[in-house]
Amino acid sequence: MRAVLSLLTACLCLISIQRVSPANASDDAAKLEARATVERQIEAFRKDDAATAYAQAAPSIQGMFASPDTFIEMVRKGYGAVYRARSFSIDRVEESGEDGLTLGMKLQDENGVDWMALYSLEKQSDGAWRINGCRIVKAPGDNA
Repeated sequence: MRAVLSLLTACLCLISIQRVSPANASDDAAKLEARATVERQIEAFRKDDAATAYAQAAPSIQGMFASPDTFIEMVRKGYGAVYRARSFSIDRVEESGEDGLTLGMKLQDENGVDWMALYSLEKQSDGAWRINGCRIVKAPGDNA
């Protein structure tokens, strides 16, 4: 009887692991895709590739700008730390809402000033992750 109960317990554990693993795998894949979207945009800014940077933005953001050039000009003026990040590191990606992710980043601008950025991303109907917002603030303790 004990052997049967042990076998049954082991089977139930395997079933619950199989149910959890695919969900975790898809969550991890979504987070990796979201990271790649933000990294692609920052690399595009570094190269002044307005079209690629603009393509990473959600339709709601794209709708605010007449063209990729007007978008990158806004970033140049208002988000200099992101536009010309000397370095950056993504320190967290978390779920936010039903089809959203929030990505936290530390970055340093071209003058060596440290910043923190909080990106919000939304999953599009085609499955792609696009940026629908970014807030930046100077890092605590940075007096530059």
